[in-house]
Amino acid sequence: MEKREIGTSGIKVHPFAFGGNVFGWTIDESESFKILDGFVDAGLDLIDTADVYSSWVPGNKGGESETIIGNWLKKSGKRDKVVIATKVGKPIGEGKKGLSRRYITQAVEDSLKRLQTDYIDLYQSHDDDKDTPLAETMETFTCLIKQGKVRAIGASNFSGARLREVLQVSNDNGFAAYQCLQPEYNLYAREHYEKELEPICRERNIGVISYYSLASGFLTGKYRSEHDLSQSSRGQGVKKMLNPRGYKILAALDKVAAEYSATPAGIALAWVMARHGITAPIASATSLKQLDELVKATAIHLKSDAIDLLNSASRY
Repeated sequence: MEKREIGTSGIKVHPFAFGGNVFGWTIDESESFKILDGFVDAGLDLIDTADVYSSWVPGNKGGESETIIGNWLKKSGKRDKVVIATKVGKPIGEGKKGLSRRYITQAVEDSLKRLQTDYIDLYQSHDDDKDTPLAETMETFTCLIKQGKVRAIGASNFSGARLREVLQVSNDNGFAAYQCLQPEYNLYAREHYEKELEPICRERNIGVISYYSLASGFLTGKYRSEHDLSQSSRGQGVKKMLNPRGYKILAALDKVAAEYSATPAGIALAWVMARHGITAPIASATSLKQLDELVKATAIHLKSDAIDLLNSASRY
């Protein structure tokens, strides 16, 4: 399995990222440890989380995912086998949000403490903060890199215009620059990334670590009718995809999956991985069986006719 560099950071990862949003939400610490061990044992290394995970669960306050990962790192001793990516900026309490110097400086210490590590491999802005000057944010990140607390930085949920603007600010001031972008991207949600963000990422050699790579589970094929939506707490989120285009995508996934003796989810991930400029898609699993299905996607190399079929079915 080849490794791909995150931008020009020098950090190389296998082309699949495990989404840590499930830790402390749909799986507890014990199950999370099993999943993390299985992920590393499969030869993979990129773990994506955020300080806000999983604050939406009743009784949680944020930081639960990082805490579980940190406890696993301490127990397993596998810090040198993984690349830890976390994020800052989304609201997680009174006064705790945004990308100001004051907040980032505090938030990184909190994340390091929860993760029980001396450094974060990839520290990402979870949201654009238009209330803080871009120069202030980027100077702060630059200081963290110089201090050895962060190896590289990335952005998530930025518009194309703001991404270009912040890259120019870094260039003009000699600040560290974002090495990757984390956008929504999958077979169903293609247009925004491909039209607005992909040209910039390709032009500037910015890595892309995509989220919602399975479209909230729609691309696994388990939601094929309104009746299926009750299977999961995420079911209502895919209701909008139950339309002619969505069904056409599922049919194409079924056809290609049969040809490659794979699951629709595996084919959907393999399609993202095959896109030029993609570093790694993010997906989550809540059992070792699900993890095994996702890991198999890294061994699927789609031929041009399969990619053409999927592209045609998902045309926007």
